[in-house]
Amino acid sequence: MSGIDADVFGGRMPSGTGDLAIEARGIAPVPEANRFGRPWRLAGVWFAPNLTMTAVFTGTLGGSLGLGFTTGFVVAVIGTLLGSLPVAWLSTWGPHTGTGQLPLARLPFGRGVVLPGLVQWLGSIAWDALVGLFGGEALAELTGLPFWAAMVIVLVLQCLLGVFGYAVIHRVQAVMSVVLVAAFVALAVKVVLDHPITFTDSATGGDLAGGVVLFSTITLSLAISWAPYAADFSRYLPSSTRPAGVFWFTLLGLVASYLLGEGIGLALGAALGDQTAAGVAGLAGGGLPGDLALLVIALATVSSNAMNDYSGSLALQTVGVRLRRPVSAVVVTVLAFALILWMHSGDLSAKFENVLLFVSYWIPPFLGVVVPDWRRRTRGGRRVEVPAELNRPVRGWAALVAFGAGFTAAVPFMHTTVYTGPVAAALHGADLAYYAGFVVSFAVYVVLRGRRAADSHDGHA
Repeated sequence: MSGIDADVFGGRMPSGTGDLAIEARGIAPVPEANRFGRPWRLAGVWFAPNLTMTAVFTGTLGGSLGLGFTTGFVVAVIGTLLGSLPVAWLSTWGPHTGTGQLPLARLPFGRGVVLPGLVQWLGSIAWDALVGLFGGEALAELTGLPFWAAMVIVLVLQCLLGVFGYAVIHRVQAVMSVVLVAAFVALAVKVVLDHPITFTDSATGGDLAGGVVLFSTITLSLAISWAPYAADFSRYLPSSTRPAGVFWFTLLGLVASYLLGEGIGLALGAALGDQTAAGVAGLAGGGLPGDLALLVIALATVSSNAMNDYSGSLALQTVGVRLRRPVSAVVVTVLAFALILWMHSGDLSAKFENVLLFVSYWIPPFLGVVVPDWRRRTRGGRRVEVPAELNRPVRGWAALVAFGAGFTAAVPFMHTTVYTGPVAAALHGADLAYYAGFVVSFAVYVVLRGRRAADSHDGHA
């Protein structure tokens, strides 16, 4: 296969769901003979890593934007669905090709995949920090260790999961889904019984409209951030797996976890503030219930960041770095440590919102390229044979131009505490960057691909 070194990017594959040895397989496609599993497992794979303090803290941002619980929850439902639908659809590409999401982007981007690959790799480090921060704080609060030492323990545990890979991650997420459902439902009940919930919007007029749009974008960004990872966790499923099962179980896991976590955050509002893990322990009642809450937060962090380390290892290989997949997973984990220390240094709320938005702004322009390219390749029910497709000439200039155009078009619509574009400012802070980025990238790519195909008559330029 063109561009694939089997010695580095291939390697040992798990033989089934019970094979818990280290997976060495990198970005090389998984052969049909090595496929296994059922799509229902994807519900747990996508539920456990998203029922974390990141989702809870995201919910608290709704209150800071002036939204009451009712308005905020409706907006969270809309934003989460909009962000989860692309992930669920992209997840169906895994059984179809046996290939991870970023490696599949080589089809339209060719060697230009280095650009989105690097961005995705850096994004996986950012997500490690964003999620890992809460786990480190929880373990430090629970054990009395310094934050940096507690964070090292969390990082080592998540790195081990990322190193062991696909089958171990699937197994751990199934167990963690049961644990997290029990813990977060108990927390939700306690919040409802013991904490006054604000249902009235404090914002009005244009500020309310701007807050609604911005919160929908924030919740959308949280869900859609998994899009470049999607097929990574379904690539071992047999090619005969029904796409509908993959789609709906992925969607169920994402939406259920995010809405439970964000709903708790909306209910807590300012009561949680910057206390994060310690605040949750206090709200749980302190003592043994508080300690259990801290332990669950730390474990949820490990299960979530294992996904980042795993996909980050595939992204690093996609850009051409010749490191075995387990080694690549270690690199991602180590680099996340410095970013976590920076986020822990103060002003967490602003840093949280900025990282949450910034690490995902590139994804809609990326989707604007890979979505129409995939539709073109699968038109009429055709199967995408990745090795054969990559052996054809791939000129990725159209994909790169569209990707760049989409991101550039999104800039005036962005709203963060670091930068607010003129359009967002005029719309009372409403952030429409994700929509602008996707529409422009999609349109530019379709036009350029159509023109190039007409000029070359080969459909693979």
